[in-house]
Formats: sequence, structure tokens, C-alpha cells
Amino acid sequence: MKPLVLLPLMLASPAIAGSFTAPDGCQPVMTVQSRGCYVANYYTCEANPADLFRLDYDQEGPFYQSMIDAETQWIESLDLGDGTVQTLDPNPVDPASASALLASGYDGFAFSLSKDNGEHSNVRGFDRLTGQTVTIDGVELRATQYEYTETDDDGNVLRQSRGNEYLLESPRTFLSGTSEWWDGEAWLPMDGHPVDFAFPGDKGFGATQPIFDCDAVMSRLLLPEPENAQF
Repeated sequence: MKPLVLLPLMLASPAIAGSFTAPDGCQPVMTVQSRGCYVANYYTCEANPADLFRLDYDQEGPFYQSMIDAETQWIESLDLGDGTVQTLDPNPVDPASASALLASGYDGFAFSLSKDNGEHSNVRGFDRLTGQTVTIDGVELRATQYEYTETDDDGNVLRQSRGNEYLLESPRTFLSGTSEWWDGEAWLPMDGHPVDFAFPGDKGFGATQPIFDCDAVMSRLLLPEPENAQF
């Protein structure tokens, strides 16, 4: 597998808001402010020219880092909270393919993931183009429908999600939309759709402070926990 460029960015995390700096040999290409109080900075690197890297920030700072390839396969991710690295296992049963999705309107996928803490899981699902295009902040996106289930090796469900996303063709990546996540008892709604795009030279390019829905997020955090809350 090609050398990855995730870990060096931890040393290059910006000290002040609005000053995202990519690792050496890398170039920032896009900043996306989204609902749900998070902002993502995307960048490319000379060592992995066909891949796209992303660093997500919430109000507390960077919390998640990922790398996808030209087909939007999730090659590697890093949880900055606990330091866990998750990688795509070699030889997927049915690799995710944005090219197949764009060509036929549908792409099924089946692959496995491994974490450096020993955990292993299997993912099956699909992406489907809805036939609609959406323009957000001057950027044209293809609307998609998706569904996936992640299980452990014994078949126990770890995660399930369904909903809608957006496919951006350049740089090629999926962006969140409205979704539902199964918590074991009910489907919980989420809305993380993009609101503002910034490219090199634009106001807000390189921002590291999210700006949308943050007051709502803080309000939820400040509310007292309900009795018998299940978390």
C-alpha cells in the first residue's frame, strides 16, 4: 500500500482559527462549512496524487482525519479523540466505485475494515444517484441515496445508516446530507449537509472554526441530562 500522509498533520494542526496548514508536500484545495457545527479542510499530497485527504473540526478543534482514493474508497481514517486508526482491508469483495455510480447510477459495495486496536468489521451497502442535481453556494452537486450496514465477524450489527448525500465531482468526494442512524432501538435523524464552499482565494478558505448550528449544539450540551438516559 502507498505511504499515507495522515499522522504528520497532527503536528501541523493550526494554533489559531482560520489558519489551516497542510503537511509538507501537500496543498489545501477546499474548505466546506456544514450543518451540525463542523468544518472540513480538504487537501492533496504529492506522495499520493490520486487521493484526497480531509481534516474535520468542531468547536473544540480537529477531531477526525481521513483519506479516500479516486473512487472515493475510504482508505484510512484517524480518530483524533482516541488515536484509533482504521484502514481498508486489501482485496475488497466489491470495492466502492464512484466511476461505476456515475456510469450506471448505482454502485453496490462490500468491504472490510481493520482498526489498529484489533477490531475488525464488514460493510455492505449501496449508493444510488437520484437523478437530481443541487446547487449549494454556487457548487453543483449530484444528489444520492445510500444505505449501509456494518457488522462484526459474528454478524452482529455495529452500525446502520441510510439517507441522502451529495457527490462532488471535483475534487471527487461525497458530502453529508440528511441521514438516519440506527442506535439499536430507533432511527435517529441527522443533518450535516454543506452550506458554504471556499476554494483558494475565497473568503473562508482554510477556516478551522465551524459557523453553522453551533449555538444549537452548545445549547444541547448545556441542557441537564434526562433521568435514565441511555448513552
